[in-house]
Amino acid sequence: MIVGDLLNICDRISPFGAQEKWDNSGLIIGDPNAEVLSVCLSLEADGYAISALPNGTALIVHHPLIFTSLKSLNFAEYPALLIRDIIQKNAALIAMHTNFDKSHLNSYVAKEILGWRDFRQEELVCYHKTRFDFKRIAGLTRDAFGSVKSIAPPPSRKEYRVAFCCGSGGALIGEIECDILITGDLKYHDAIKAKTLGIGVIDVGHFESERYFGAALQKELSKYDIKSTIVSSQNPLGVYDSIRESR
Repeated sequence: MIVGDLLNICDRISPFGAQEKWDNSGLIIGDPNAEVLSVCLSLEADGYAISALPNGTALIVHHPLIFTSLKSLNFAEYPALLIRDIIQKNAALIAMHTNFDKSHLNSYVAKEILGWRDFRQEELVCYHKTRFDFKRIAGLTRDAFGSVKSIAPPPSRKEYRVAFCCGSGGALIGEIECDILITGDLKYHDAIKAKTLGIGVIDVGHFESERYFGAALQKELSKYDIKSTIVSSQNPLGVYDSIRESR
């Protein structure tokens, strides 16, 4: 199999044409005619993931390493130093970002992680109705993701329309109809907007909401008899309580 063949299969799984206009999914680095010796999956093309790659690997990631035009490649700067390492390993880099959010990742997390069985999806958002109170919804979300960063409760209701969007979904507040939004990277001003509109928010973290990318894509690639290995990227953000002072 060559890189171009793998790229075509990725497009069948989740059409690149469905990505958002600002996105940069597709072949980021590599020769479409190069042979693929192995396939690895990772949320990010970070130093940890790249260091684990065998030579000749096709690395499929969720977040594109390159979003905007590059005017130079200074190997002491980001992202050029990672681009250099990928090229030195004769690897290819493919990104499946907002197209995969729409086709697979949001629904995968809603079903497999949040445990929703009766939900529907519109573009980047999954919706679910529940009669659980907000405290229980927040507790179930914490249990599903391991932790939550912050919460802000909505006015009390007998039934809630809950929305889930992996990644940074705060910009959707006011654009979608929901009583509670579960997402990551909620900004202060997004929270103010949500409170003003009477929308509850639960921030599970960007990394935490999308770390299932590899598992979701691996399942789809197996349908094409493509074996892949999940290479875990590292969350760039840590918890202060877990950091020990050096002596």
